[in-house]
Amino acid sequence: MNKHIIALDLDGTLLTDEKTISPGTKAAVQQIIQEGQIVVISTGRPHRASIKYYHELGLDTPMVNFNGALIHHPLNQKWDAIHSPLPLRKAREIIHMANEMGVKNILAEVKDHVHLHYYDEDMMKIFDTNEHPVTVGQLSSHLKTDPTSLLIQPKEGDMEKVKYIREELDKHAEAIDHRRWGAPWHVIEIVRAGLNKAVGLHKIAHYYRIPRERIIAFGDEDNDFEMIDYAGTGVAMGNAIDGLKSIADETTASNEEDGIAQFLNSYFEIKPSIR
Repeated sequence: MNKHIIALDLDGTLLTDEKTISPGTKAAVQQIIQEGQIVVISTGRPHRASIKYYHELGLDTPMVNFNGALIHHPLNQKWDAIHSPLPLRKAREIIHMANEMGVKNILAEVKDHVHLHYYDEDMMKIFDTNEHPVTVGQLSSHLKTDPTSLLIQPKEGDMEKVKYIREELDKHAEAIDHRRWGAPWHVIEIVRAGLNKAVGLHKIAHYYRIPRERIIAFGDEDNDFEMIDYAGTGVAMGNAIDGLKSIADETTASNEEDGIAQFLNSYFEIKPSIR
């Protein structure tokens, strides 16, 4: 069979609700790798919060982080990586706006360096800040470098505020793109305009000389729209939002039901085995 690229979102897709890779999914992914297929991770997460899954699967491919703001190869420093941060001036405008709205917290990431507006142990755990530099304090003072992404955390349960913040962010559409994370976080993520997972996937496909029709992408949330649309076969998880299912070519079982394994086992005609 011709080589394919298989692009995997993490949360709600490759990962179970407990943030693990199930034995069945791991076995299916590793089987197709052994058969010569190219598996890549394409996620909104930063590198530091993705790399353990990369190693667990035994990957040696490029990776898309921050929804396309960082495209790099964890094992090859000579690979033509692309880092596309937000301009610092625009980031400061967004931070000022968020502060005026009275949000719970704001987080800026410069690759794996985290800047937190307010100290929050729970947020630090969520964003895997162990063994990585963290600066806490007024972002307007501490943030001096173009950030890879900004994260706005509204007050818990205030979905109207989430909607209002996104409407205000739309006024900056010429410079930024923004997405809302799914439950349980409801965080709003902001990156430079024009960036998405499809941008990263296009670069990786060009590197391997794989045509779009031989790209399979799996996702579940609104930051997967472009990637699912770009892929020759876009697959929505059973737990995906309705909008993603409506544009996907295929729908598989949920992340809790080994949806990726079920699809891959059928598509590549392999017999599943739990190792």
